[in-house]
This record gives sequence, structure tokens and C-alpha cells, in this order.
Amino acid sequence: MWGMGAQVGSSVRVGALAPLTRPGWVEAGQQLLAGLEVGVREVNDAGGIGGRPLELVVGDTAADPQKAVAAVDELAGLGVAALVGEYHSVVARAAAARADAVGLPFLCSSAVLDALTEEPTDWVARLSPPQSRGWKVYADFLLSAGHTRIAVATQPSVYWATGTRILRDHLAANGGTVTELDMTALTPEDVCDEIADRATALLLLVGIPDPAVPIVKAVRSDPRLAETLIGAPAGQPEFKEWAALLGGDGVAIPFLRYLPEHLTPLGTQVEKKLRDHLKGAPSFVAYEGYDAIAVLAEVLGKSKAWQDVAVEGTRGKIQFSRTPGISVWQWTWPPVQVVDRDPAHPDSFRILHTG
Repeated sequence: MWGMGAQVGSSVRVGALAPLTRPGWVEAGQQLLAGLEVGVREVNDAGGIGGRPLELVVGDTAADPQKAVAAVDELAGLGVAALVGEYHSVVARAAAARADAVGLPFLCSSAVLDALTEEPTDWVARLSPPQSRGWKVYADFLLSAGHTRIAVATQPSVYWATGTRILRDHLAANGGTVTELDMTALTPEDVCDEIADRATALLLLVGIPDPAVPIVKAVRSDPRLAETLIGAPAGQPEFKEWAALLGGDGVAIPFLRYLPEHLTPLGTQVEKKLRDHLKGAPSFVAYEGYDAIAVLAEVLGKSKAWQDVAVEGTRGKIQFSRTPGISVWQWTWPPVQVVDRDPAHPDSFRILHTG
């Protein structure tokens, strides 16, 4: 489908896009990069790509779509054979559009916004599940737990707006309601007043640390809201920063995680390598990074198109197909869980729901 860039005898360069500085979710970027680096090391230990070493060239997107576009252009100019990565959906969408325009393969590892490109493209594929699937699983979790009156604290973003619409449509079909709270106009204390006696669950469709952390602290300290569920479908509680900032207030807040109940045999081996690399527990984002390199090694090494890929990953067999409503080649389907931090063991996660 495409060549490997550069001249024979040199390295095969792959451009990695990740948020490594604020306002990006830096810890997510670090986890993603760790997975990519462990994957590259394994490919090279096995002989590289056609005898040529695989080299990662990193571009920091800082959660900025314009920086992502500039990074794509810069990496293309350096002769990369493909692009990989990105965590933030709006940023990945900008990168995907640019990659499509310049004819550079892009394997999106971690962003979920359904419409990564305006029109169908053969240049872009995705490992993470589309938002329309993952967030419906989250809505099913809410319903199964008896929550039908939902409030969402949200900020302006196509990602948050799309998530709100998915939740509202799915919950409405099952007798539920969703009330939006605009955090550009409300304080955390205002949120508490708004949801008292009106909602049984509050979802945080906002960034970290602000305003997510102050909202959690306000709700946890309000006696009127002792029984209110706080949720964070976008995955903020996955990361150590969350636990460090909130301590006991940060537990029992369900979020989406893209892991199976049991890793594959490969995944079990990779988990130890990721732990050693990170000096701590890997998040699902690290596994996404590793799997992305495994896929690219197959594509670049055997000149395969996305639809011809069949790779054993850390979380299952990876194959791509066309999915209605999705403009890119999509892994159908990555595992989806709803989990939270265990109040009894805050460094451990409880699986609450799967889909």
C-alpha cells in the first residue's frame, strides 16, 4: 500500500504524536509513548523491518490541533513512513485530516471521536473504539446501576458535545434524562446546587486538573450529595495524577477503560516490560501504544493494507474493517470496560461493567 520512506540501509522512521506538555493530558502522553517505545524495542530486537531498525520520531501535540497539523508536516518532511498515536480526539481529528491530505498512513491508537475524517479514507486506521460505542456501554452501565437522571458538567468541545449527545440519545431511549451544566458559567458549588434533588449521577465531561478536581471535592463535601454517583467516562481517574490530587475523594468514580478482563498471553508478557519501563503500573493507553507498533510492523514489513492486517495484540486479535458511520479503518471491536478505583485499595481497579 505504501513504501517505508528513506533509503535502503537506513532506519524506518515512524512519527509518534502524543500530548507531552500542558494543556494536554501529559500522563496519558507518557503512557502512550512508553507503549510505543517498548513496541519499537521489541521490533528491533527481532530484526527490525526488513532488516532495517525502526526509529520513533516524536512530535508533542500539547492537545493543540494546530500543533498536531504542524507536527504532521514536520514529520512528513523528515521522511517518516507512517504516523502513530495521539490521545486527544479533537487533536487526532486534525492530524488525521492532514495525514489524509498529504497521503501519509496514520494509525490512531487512542482517540475515539467517530468522525476522524470528513470523508472515507484508506490512509487512516484506528485501534481505540469509536465514542459512539464506548459511551453507549457507559450509558448501559448507568442504567444497570439504576441511574436515569443524569447531569453532565461540561466544557466547550466537539468531543464533550458528542459524548453528551450519545449519552442523551441512549438514555432517552430507556427513559433517562441528561441535564447539561456549562462550566464556563458555573462554579463547583453552583454544580452542587444544580444537581441536589435533580440528578442521581454527575458526569465530569471536563479537563483535569481544573475544573474536574474542584468539582469532585465540592460534591464529596456536600452532605446533600452523599448518595450521588460521580462518573468520568473519558478516563480521568485512570492516571496517577488523579489519585495524587484527590486521594480518597477520587475513588469509586467509574470511567471507561479499553482492556479485556484477561490480557492475551502476549499482553501478560508485555505488562512486565511496560511496568519496568514506566516504573509503575501501565494504563490501557500504554497497551494501545504497544499494539499500534505491532500493527505498523506488520503493515510496513509486509506492505499490507489495513484491511489485510491480522495481528495478535495484547488485548486480542487485531483486524480492521469498515464500520457504518466511521470514515477510517476500524478495529472491530476493542474490549470496553467500566471500572473505578477500589475504595479499599485505591491503586487497584474494580470492573463494574463490560461491553
